[in-house]
Amino acid sequence: MSVTFPGLLRFGDVGLLLLRLVVAVVFLDSGWNHLRSPAERSKSIGASPGFTVFLGTAESLGSLGVAFGVLIQLAAIGLILIMLGAIQKKIFVWKIGFWGGRAYGWHYDLMLLVMNLVILLTGGGSLVLP
Repeated sequence: MSVTFPGLLRFGDVGLLLLRLVVAVVFLDSGWNHLRSPAERSKSIGASPGFTVFLGTAESLGSLGVAFGVLIQLAAIGLILIMLGAIQKKIFVWKIGFWGGRAYGWHYDLMLLVMNLVILLTGGGSLVLP
């Protein structure tokens, strides 16, 4: 392995913690928006109010799991599934391109998917609650 700054490798777990916290903030905010006014939010995403409540609950619980490291791999899998659904809807239902058009593209969703994939494959690092 070719490493330019080997001294930084000891901060890998801190980097994973920061990644987890950013993912958690994004999904907690999104989940809260779904739960705060599900009837209004359901119209904007083209889903039923019941599914919108389910989605908001899943995003909120997944964000807490990722942030605190509780059932972290299951939380990351759940958030990956949510992002796969978002990408599918943007590509095939709303016909939005990678970079966007009438709304922001699915590049953002893909980044969140891959961020959760890193969390899944690394277990989130060692800075988790026991």
